[in-house]
Amino acid sequence: MTSTKSSFPERIELKGEGLVLRDWTEADLAAMPGLFDHPDIAYWTPIVSPFDDAAARARLDRDRKLRAEGTTILLAITVDGGAPLGEVMLRRAPEGTEIGYAVGPAHRGRGLAARAVRVMCAYAFEQLGAEQVILELEAENAASVAVATKAGFRLLDVPLITGEEKGRPFSLQTWGRTRS
Repeated sequence: MTSTKSSFPERIELKGEGLVLRDWTEADLAAMPGLFDHPDIAYWTPIVSPFDDAAARARLDRDRKLRAEGTTILLAITVDGGAPLGEVMLRRAPEGTEIGYAVGPAHRGRGLAARAVRVMCAYAFEQLGAEQVILELEAENAASVAVATKAGFRLLDVPLITGEEKGRPFSLQTWGRTRS
């Protein structure tokens, strides 16, 4: 069965849980290396490492291209629409509507990721009509397992996703949350 994906809006701003999830802008380029150039992010995510000014430009350009294609949106996590503290992603994929996230090291421990995931889930359910949203994460990533649990996800009984990225093998569990 072929499905037609409608494009995402040109601009998106989601509010909830004390957060404003907003589009990345040119003004954010200087802040992005401080958020994403970190060993934890390099290890646990597919985000390029080292993450420098050129990587920031490439990520912003890729964000705009993927949104225009209707497959992926990347939004800055903020508390007030201002300085970015991290990122939340929503991707339409064959296996389902997937969410991903990364919070800058200086901003961890404040529940930003779990709150951003819940806000993005609400968008997926209410605006995109998703029946289920998934997270794919490594069992050894205790911080992401905690985010999944706090955001209302449960481990699904599906095969592990295995592969290799950045020269290391990975094995991803799939966690899901269904529309309530």
